[in-house]
Amino acid sequence: MYTVILFYKYVFISDPTQLRDRLYSQCERLGLTGRIIVAKEGINATLEGTARAIDTFVKSFTQDVRFADIDVKTSESDGKAFPRLSVKVRPEIVASLLPPTIDPTKDTGSYMAPEELQERLARGDDLIIIDMRNDYEYERGHFKGSLNSGMDNFRDLPNVVERFVHLKDKPVLPVCTGGVRCEKASAYLKAQGFKEVYQLKGGMHRYMEQYPEGAFEGELYVFDRRHHWHPKKKMHSHLTAEQHR
Repeated sequence: MYTVILFYKYVFISDPTQLRDRLYSQCERLGLTGRIIVAKEGINATLEGTARAIDTFVKSFTQDVRFADIDVKTSESDGKAFPRLSVKVRPEIVASLLPPTIDPTKDTGSYMAPEELQERLARGDDLIIIDMRNDYEYERGHFKGSLNSGMDNFRDLPNVVERFVHLKDKPVLPVCTGGVRCEKASAYLKAQGFKEVYQLKGGMHRYMEQYPEGAFEGELYVFDRRHHWHPKKKMHSHLTAEQHR
């Protein structure tokens, strides 16, 4: 049995190169494949391995006080999601080109748990869901009634935000796959004057785990050879893609 995990955290890392080297050595020893990005602002990763190897990695990784409370999301796989292991140091854990003043550790959207979102949707509350993923991700699956940001790449956020300025006084919920993009997206919306900004705790992945027949229509695009994922479906076609966000 194989497992894919994804996790991220915005936290100051004084020596990203040292952490990269340590993680590469550990993942290689355990036979894990996938991608890890380390930056001074934090870490973003998607890894695959046997259930035992993944469990060993997570137990060791979370002994580091910086990552003790990290949210690790899991899904089943067949051992073919990633062709190799890549651990890199980059300027950002998700490329955004947003100014450094957009700092999720200081100011970001308020977390909304999947349970609260489900309740608000059932009540028909005035809540605007804005999908912060790319067009092709939205086309594969999205929340019913959500707005497509129209981005080709997350770096396009400053270019598309004007489409939503009329919603500045409305409660808005940016959503994305695992949550990492929405940390910065929600912070950016707040900086642009949006008054009531949330973000979905654990992203679409956590919502779909809890509500597989809920308000998410279609399947979740994932950035590995599985190509797409749904908690009620075991295996998927294998196509090449990039980093899970």
